[in-house]
Amino acid sequence: MGASSDPNQDGSDEQQKRSEIYTYEAPWHIYAMNWSVRRDKKYRLAIASLLEQYPNRVEIVQLDDSNGEIRSDPNLSFEHPYPPTKTMFIPDKECQKPDLLATSSDFLRLWRIGDDQSRVELKSVLNGNKSSEFCGPLTSFDWNEADPKRIGTSSIDTTCTIWDIERETVDTQLIAHDKEVYDIAWGGVGWNKQDPRYMATIIMDSAKVVVLDIRFPTLPVVELQRHHASVNAIAWAPHSSCHICTAGDDSQALIWDLSSMGQPVEGGLDPILAYTAGAEIEQLQWFLLSLIGLLLPSLPSCRFSGFDTSIHIL
Repeated sequence: MGASSDPNQDGSDEQQKRSEIYTYEAPWHIYAMNWSVRRDKKYRLAIASLLEQYPNRVEIVQLDDSNGEIRSDPNLSFEHPYPPTKTMFIPDKECQKPDLLATSSDFLRLWRIGDDQSRVELKSVLNGNKSSEFCGPLTSFDWNEADPKRIGTSSIDTTCTIWDIERETVDTQLIAHDKEVYDIAWGGVGWNKQDPRYMATIIMDSAKVVVLDIRFPTLPVVELQRHHASVNAIAWAPHSSCHICTAGDDSQALIWDLSSMGQPVEGGLDPILAYTAGAEIEQLQWFLLSLIGLLLPSLPSCRFSGFDTSIHIL
């Protein structure tokens, strides 16, 4: 007999496939990670090691959506000085620019991935402190989606630096802090991707997530209070204005439907979906080209060895 032509059956099979959880075990503890947004490299991500030694590793892996296997390629694995604090692919969905990956640690580094996907080469090392061969370690960075030639970095030396990566020069260096700067983002952290009136915030050592309307910032629109330990990460859905995912030290990733926010809900709002990992969840990202998420569990510890070696794709 031939394959079933029942569209309901096909839809059921597709839903079943989409509901799987894919796990990848790296050969080392993981911290930094990032999805590629290129349309010709769907489900590609970069992961980086967290090792207590100078040589670390970055690996580019690929999820095969047809069989659920996450494949690694030795040609796309390379050594990195110190553990990267962040990795990020160039925000180029339409594939109009060179295929670049940026990493931060002691310096901001740009890596070019070969057109034939057979190699990764170091393109440039950007040091904002020309008066010394040393610099304050970079804690994070963000790539400007509207103007991809610009990257902003943050550092423990209290500075934020805006780079022109095409000219490999500093555009602006801001010294607007009297303490270490641990994060930076173009346009803000936790903004709703589809409705910029709303932003979500997490409070240090709190199990609560607060959603604000910037038109009335003094009064929360809704408070999400179903975590049982500190929340570490939040991510708005890239395709929806009313869905957000939260994750924390209670090992839970919760997806919320906020379409009713602003309306009183007896007992508070409940999540529409919950996933429990095998350890505390440190990071969370929502894939731009599909409603698929990535979780990085971790075990809190003063030592790097407290972090897990696996990622989970939902």
